[in-house]
Amino acid sequence: MSEDLVNVEVDGVALKAKKGSMIIQVTDANDAYVPRFCYHEKLPIAANCRMCLVEVEKAPKPMPACATPVAEGMKIFTKSPKALAAQKATMEFLLINHPLDCPICDQGGECELQDLSMGFGRGIARFAERKRVVKDKNIGPLISTDMTRCIHCTRCVRFGQDIAGIQELGTTGRGEWMEIGTWIERSVDHELSANIIDLCPVGALNSKPFRFRARAWEMTQTPLVSPHDGAGSNLWGHVLRGRLMRVVPRPNEAVNETWISDRDRFSYEGVYSADRLSTPMLREGNEWRAVSWETALEAAATGLRQAKSTGVLASPSATVEELYLLNRLVRGLGSHNIDHRLRQSDFRDQHADPVHPSLGLPLAEVDRLDALLVVGSHLRHEIPILAHRVRKAALRGARVSFLNPARFEYLFPVAAMLESAPARQVGDLAAVLAAALAAGGGTPPAELAELLRSVEVTDAHRALATQLAQGERRAIWLGALALRHPAYADLRALAAALAIATGATLGVLAEGANAAGAYLAGAVPHRDAGGEVPSIPGLTARAMLEEPLGAYLLAGGIEPWADSVYPQALRTLGAARCVVAATPWLPDALREVAHVLLPIGTFAETSGTYVNLEGRWQSVPGAARPHAEARPAWKVYRVLCNLLGIAGSEYQTSEEVRDELRRICGGDLVAGPYHGVHRVGQPHDAASVPDVPMYQIDALVRRAPSLQRTRDGLAPAVTY
Repeated sequence: MSEDLVNVEVDGVALKAKKGSMIIQVTDANDAYVPRFCYHEKLPIAANCRMCLVEVEKAPKPMPACATPVAEGMKIFTKSPKALAAQKATMEFLLINHPLDCPICDQGGECELQDLSMGFGRGIARFAERKRVVKDKNIGPLISTDMTRCIHCTRCVRFGQDIAGIQELGTTGRGEWMEIGTWIERSVDHELSANIIDLCPVGALNSKPFRFRARAWEMTQTPLVSPHDGAGSNLWGHVLRGRLMRVVPRPNEAVNETWISDRDRFSYEGVYSADRLSTPMLREGNEWRAVSWETALEAAATGLRQAKSTGVLASPSATVEELYLLNRLVRGLGSHNIDHRLRQSDFRDQHADPVHPSLGLPLAEVDRLDALLVVGSHLRHEIPILAHRVRKAALRGARVSFLNPARFEYLFPVAAMLESAPARQVGDLAAVLAAALAAGGGTPPAELAELLRSVEVTDAHRALATQLAQGERRAIWLGALALRHPAYADLRALAAALAIATGATLGVLAEGANAAGAYLAGAVPHRDAGGEVPSIPGLTARAMLEEPLGAYLLAGGIEPWADSVYPQALRTLGAARCVVAATPWLPDALREVAHVLLPIGTFAETSGTYVNLEGRWQSVPGAARPHAEARPAWKVYRVLCNLLGIAGSEYQTSEEVRDELRRICGGDLVAGPYHGVHRVGQPHDAASVPDVPMYQIDALVRRAPSLQRTRDGLAPAVTY
């Protein structure tokens, strides 16, 4: 027998179990069910509820399966009279103070207490005294509380302490008078906080926006993918009579484990915002009128065809099917002016881009990193699920360092931190590279030699270089604040050289849910679908928004005045002869500049595919019925291609579009390295870098009222 295994017996069945594992882990692995409330495989053990009591041979009393390690020769009985009596007694105690208000409880139909009371509860209560009543707490706009239902399992407390890294909930009092609550009436504000809704085994914590809206058994469940960041978190969309009612996590250990961010969970409110566009519209003079789809599409095709120059500004969160059709549309018009990088301002080295932006390693391997340097990223706000994995790595012992324009709250141990204003970031990163080369005896690239000779290396720079050299698995990431930097090309060249010098992988945390897919689909001016390089590149988003073109197609619900870093965007669009907007919404600013409005579905109302920052293709069907006369965007672009006479556009399903693109890409293309460096001169006074608030990142989130009422939703935009 291996030294790591012990022999145990569960309900008369001989098994081998890993030494040190708990009884409940062994029984779960072998389909021997043990009831539980407080135990959760992702949380530390508390043994609060005692519902998992089982009989262990020679033990004087039933033992909690979640907190009792297995031992050699142990005999466990999960269904013996003694075990069942203990479990039923525990259930009776738990129900003593429970209000038994299942008919009005949002948890009804998916309540662990409700389920287990059917199997382990008494038909008639023996407790006749008055029940305890607990005052509900207001812990913010996302989570509703009914604390009389609480059974003190402390899952919510342990989530904050051990998963989120901030103990926003805790216990006060003892015995019957113990209560779960926040510290002096504070709200719960962590970006993953609403996961406690899923963790709560009873109806004490529920979704406030979803409260009293529907029952679990009335809704259908459809898979979705997060439309907000490059992690590609897996979601379930719950739909009632064609309407998306709520979003919950879809477990996937390789991506988001069992968690999702609050942004992913509550942004669905924006799907049904008051300014939702219901019908195609055409502007005649200064007046808008509703028209048929045929009239609107003909007007859009005519405007795009007659323009001397056409540009397509696409959403980085559109599906690859939509982006590929947009690529075909603009190339069919003889133009290469298509871009999704609305918040990037420096494109000097775009010729050296890899096939698509990438994290540089699989998401699941982030947990096992030994060293990480993050340059220009408010990580928790940009990609919350990725920040969670970085925290796990840091707690495991990884040396995580930052070079940022400000000191953000990380909620995990930081090995080294260099606060660097945008004007100094190029020089500081060059100094870190110089320190790494000096420590490792390396030779700087010729293009960087002059800069490296001129920088002054301090102890702070040496600390970053030293921490990055730790262990075997190392990574360097450039975040959104680096991408928006006016000297992003210089930062990327230095980071690439530093990655080579230290043996680290280089990753770019590109903005949007489908930035990788946008590159693969050819939604960039310097690459066609599959990474093919055109003979003459088109205009970047910056060029298209600095000088007006003849016509624009705004695709995927983007709002360039809010989604770009160019303050003149609205004025530039207003000077165009034709602006076609394929959008789910109609904000006032769009009324002023657009000429044709085409209502399209949101992420939940269309089938499609997203490619996350590890290169994972994830296809999902449409969940909800498109609003009013809205149509899936890929169908709208397909018809536009047909009207413009672009051959080979007779697709019947989105899967046909996806499969064609995958054939062009040759399957799952590997991102590949950043290939090449350019000459980086002396650091110069850089312009400011905007930090877009977490709940202003895209049009859908901006329309989610519950998120806008949170602390982060009310926070002002910051520029560094």
